[in-house]
Amino acid sequence: MLEAYRRCHANAGAAGVDGETFEQIEAQGMEGWLEKLREELLSGRYTPKPLLRVWIPKSNGGQRPLGIPSICDRVVQMAVVLVVGPIFETDLLPQQYGFRPGVDAKMALRRVYWHVTEQGRREVVDADLRDYFTSIPHSPLMRCLSRRIADGRVLKTVKRWMTASVVERAEGRRVQTAEARKRKRGTPQGGVISPLLANLYFRRFLLAWQLHGHQQQLNAHIVNYADDFVICCPPAKAEAAMMRMQTLMARLGLQVNTAKTRIARLPEESFNFLGYTVGGFYGKAGRRYIGTCPSRKAVRALLKRIHERTSSQWYADAPQTTVDRISSLLRGWCGYFDQGPVIRIYQLVRRYTERRVRRWLMRRTGRAGTGFTQISDKYLYQTLGLFAVPLRRADLSRAKA
Repeated sequence: MLEAYRRCHANAGAAGVDGETFEQIEAQGMEGWLEKLREELLSGRYTPKPLLRVWIPKSNGGQRPLGIPSICDRVVQMAVVLVVGPIFETDLLPQQYGFRPGVDAKMALRRVYWHVTEQGRREVVDADLRDYFTSIPHSPLMRCLSRRIADGRVLKTVKRWMTASVVERAEGRRVQTAEARKRKRGTPQGGVISPLLANLYFRRFLLAWQLHGHQQQLNAHIVNYADDFVICCPPAKAEAAMMRMQTLMARLGLQVNTAKTRIARLPEESFNFLGYTVGGFYGKAGRRYIGTCPSRKAVRALLKRIHERTSSQWYADAPQTTVDRISSLLRGWCGYFDQGPVIRIYQLVRRYTERRVRRWLMRRTGRAGTGFTQISDKYLYQTLGLFAVPLRRADLSRAKA
């Protein structure tokens, strides 16, 4: 329980429906708080609290619901994950890259690249599931869990987490609903245990793809990260792969978003996967090749965040605070988006960042102008410590350090 608490504290996050924060817990005594929670679990008095629903913006302008558990529920979920996670890890398949130790999103991207370039699987089904996390059927998911978990109390607790009611505060009113219990579907995004449950259920699709012979018959291989996946196929096989995938998903109680699911034929066409665009590029002497680069969507999202952090609402912030936040953002973004021909994109990001920071520094002190002549590179990079986005490929390794 102590290790579970430490990990939840390291992840931080907002308070749940009860408003309890880590600061309040530690002010009253973390050891006593954990002991009380442990007693509730041992006596069977533990009952999950409702989830607090918040809405976070999506890149397409819409909103996505996020269910925030209370801290005590997060700690118990983390404790369960620490115990059963390694057990289920042995069941997950090699083509699953999301939320697992030792693998990450860039490894999934490189696997796709290997399929396309080394194995000639240049027709790619770029698939999209409609609301995967909130659509997972409870009964078959519980069967997946009961294969490895014999303790009925643990299974009952997991079921309670999945069917927890949701509280939303709207216009000063508290509205409580029980959609998951009524629909008997969904594992809320925001829960500590949700990634494990999502992986376990997606494994059923991957197993069916193999056991029904689709992978072998079509030579079509899946790469999966959380609810994102692509099917890499040889020429003339993608249409059949897409139809078979839709049939299997329907049998599993999941819905394919047909408006967003498409076939990309490389190198003439491209597709986006995990923030990258995979497709045809032109190298020296106009030679065409298949490669990867940060997607336009990913670049626009970064520039938008830099723009927002250098807007007038942050004029009261100290220059060092703003530059530190922007540097952290840039360092993380460049650390992930370092595959393929990135230098031209890095140059764009660096110029935009310098321009926005200079303008912000000028405006917050009431001065007009762009700051190009008044604020030197030395001040930005040496005095304030702005992260220097690499301008040469040779600088990439140093930028990660």
